[in-house]
Amino acid sequence: MLYKTRTIPHELEVYQYLNTRIKLSEIERKHLFTLRKGFEGEVQFDNLTSSIHSECFILNDLLLQQNKSIFQIDTLIIAPDTIHLFEVKNFEGDCFYDSDRLYTKIPPQSEITNPLIQLTRSESLLRQLLQSLGCNLPIQALIVFINPEFTLYQTPINKPFLFHSQINRLFDKFNSTSRKLKTSHKELAERLLSLHLHDPPFFLPPSYKYEDLRKGNTCEKCGFFQINIRGTKCMCKECGRMELSETTIMRNVKELSMLYPEMKITTKTIFEWFQGEIPKRTIGRALKKHMDCKGVRQWSHYEY
Repeated sequence: MLYKTRTIPHELEVYQYLNTRIKLSEIERKHLFTLRKGFEGEVQFDNLTSSIHSECFILNDLLLQQNKSIFQIDTLIIAPDTIHLFEVKNFEGDCFYDSDRLYTKIPPQSEITNPLIQLTRSESLLRQLLQSLGCNLPIQALIVFINPEFTLYQTPINKPFLFHSQINRLFDKFNSTSRKLKTSHKELAERLLSLHLHDPPFFLPPSYKYEDLRKGNTCEKCGFFQINIRGTKCMCKECGRMELSETTIMRNVKELSMLYPEMKITTKTIFEWFQGEIPKRTIGRALKKHMDCKGVRQWSHYEY
C-alpha cells in the first residue's frame, strides 16, 4: 500500500524554472542533469514497487531527523517482519569497485561517490529513530541500481547492492508472503509520516536577479515562450499544448513564489511577469478563486 507519494524535489524545481529564464553555467547545467536523472530513477523504482500486492506500507521520499542530524530516505517499505530501506541510484555506463571505492571504467578513470557511505549513515540514524519509537523490527538496507544500462565490475557479493535484473525477484519474495500487518505497523507509518520534514534542507541555488530573468509565459511541456492566448485557453505555438488560462496563471504564481518566497503576489506582479500577455482582469479572477486576498485597494495581495 502506497502510504506516502513522491514529489519533485524543491531544488530540482528551482533549477528547472531558472533553466528556462536565465543561462545556467556548465556546472549548473550538469547539476540540473544529475538532479533530473536521480529523480527519474526514483520514479522508475516507484513504478516497480507498485507491483507489490502483499501487505506493506510504502513511504517515498522521507526527510527525517535524529539527534539533530537530518537524513533522507528514497523509499521505505514497512513489511510485517522487516523494515526495508532503499537508496536508489540511476548510474549508467561501466564502473568498477576497488577497495571500497567506485571508479568509472572508461578513461580517464575517476572516482565517484560511494553510495554505501550514505546508506550506512541513513540506516544508522533510522535504527536510532525506530528504537526511540519503540520499534525493534530489523532493517534491510539496499542500494538499488535502477538503470539496466549500468554495470559494476568486481562487485563484492557481500555488499548490499541490488541491480536492475534482481529487483523483480526481490518483489516476488515480497508477494510470496501471506503475513499480515498489525495495528502497530500502521501506527509506525503514521508516526514516520508525522515526523517527515516538509521544509527542504538548505541548498545553494544559482545566483539570479529578478531583472535578469526572462519574463513571459512558458509552455509547461516544452518550455517554449511563444504562447497564443485564445479566450480562456493558452496554446503553445511550438508543441500545440493547450492549457486553461487559469491553470497557466496559478502555475506561474507557484513558480514566482518558489523563486522569490518573500515577494507579495499581486495582480500587477503577475501581469508584469507575463509581460502583459494575459489581461489583469483574467489574472485577478484566478487569484481571487484560488487564493485569499489580504489588505485593501493598492495594499492588497494574495496568499494561500
